[in-house]
Amino acid sequence: MHPTPGALAGLRVIDLTTVIMGPFATATLADLGADVVKVESLDGDMTRSIGARRHEGMSALTLNLQRNKRSIAVDLNTEDGRTVLDDLVRSADVLVTNLRPRSREKLGITFERLSQINPGLILCTAQAYGSETASRDNPAYDDIVQAASGAAKLSELIDGEPRYAPYVIADKVVGLYIVIAVLSAAMTKRKTGVGQAVDVPMVDSMIAFNLVEHFAGRTFTPAEGDFGWARVLTPERVPHQTADGWICILPYSSKNWDDFFTAAGRQDLVGNPRYATVNARHRHMGELLTAVREVASERTTDEWLALCELHGIPASDLLDLGKAAENPYVLGQELITKREHPTEGEYYATRTPFAMSRTPVALHRHAPLLGENTVELLTGLGYTEDDIRALVDVGVVKTASPEAASA
Repeated sequence: MHPTPGALAGLRVIDLTTVIMGPFATATLADLGADVVKVESLDGDMTRSIGARRHEGMSALTLNLQRNKRSIAVDLNTEDGRTVLDDLVRSADVLVTNLRPRSREKLGITFERLSQINPGLILCTAQAYGSETASRDNPAYDDIVQAASGAAKLSELIDGEPRYAPYVIADKVVGLYIVIAVLSAAMTKRKTGVGQAVDVPMVDSMIAFNLVEHFAGRTFTPAEGDFGWARVLTPERVPHQTADGWICILPYSSKNWDDFFTAAGRQDLVGNPRYATVNARHRHMGELLTAVREVASERTTDEWLALCELHGIPASDLLDLGKAAENPYVLGQELITKREHPTEGEYYATRTPFAMSRTPVALHRHAPLLGENTVELLTGLGYTEDDIRALVDVGVVKTASPEAASA
């Protein structure tokens, strides 16, 4: 554990999110030092029960998505549970939720109401579609957002078949947008003392994200060229097979290409006017990558890496993420470290990949059990021992302790 306060020390965040997107965003804020209070149902975030785990409720996803947070388990469908949430809001700077608007309104989670309780509150809402649109309450998960934002259709431009990315890219990209939006609002609050409503719709975010390079000629009206960035839409844009494995070789500048083809013995391609400029190369990237593929099998991966390093040509072997914890670079950067959880034993902890000289990103607390911090948080809000016991007895809140869980 790292004793140095993080950059966001003093910022309290109420995390009323589930699954990947919201918890990923709030875990990033927590890594940066924010005091993140995870408000869970009495059954807990569904990811507590998804995938590998040693004990019920403490999945692999939970160990890293809920790190550096405190957990309070509350039934928000009860009046007393909503009162607990209101009390938490009074002490908070930010509330992040991915509940859909209809569900938020049913629970009284509206900016109009909560800002009366706490004028400094930043309410960050993040659901599939904009909160003020006709689609506001449509359910959606990552695959739906990839489809609705155009991401799934991009591969159709490569080989005629739409497909999803093999990871929850929308959840994680929008999670980072949430972090940016919350920090921006926090900066404004620091100047004015006043909070605001922030809406981060997933589909909107991913459409903007996908158009960065692909809007291309359609940016202009009338259009000045085709949609899509040709370099990344060519079918030949794949890793290349070497004599003993796989490699990514990506010459980029004119000198890179000439040096590569000279070393590879393809003098016919050195100085070829067809590939003389970056725009020309992007238009004919399929031809260039085919030429790389044709020579790649003549050397081993290590031989190609050495040759590319000698000439300053971008290249990399392919990381097997399943073995990332054994990778020298990953280990050297402490991107994955072994930790000892109080109830789950030894595990690999990931970290938010920032290097900050004065306020380092760090693991300050392990992922909590469901309701592990319920008593601590309610006591801090002024609830007495009898008050807490009464809430537990009627099923409004749930408590847990590492000692009991490990017994």
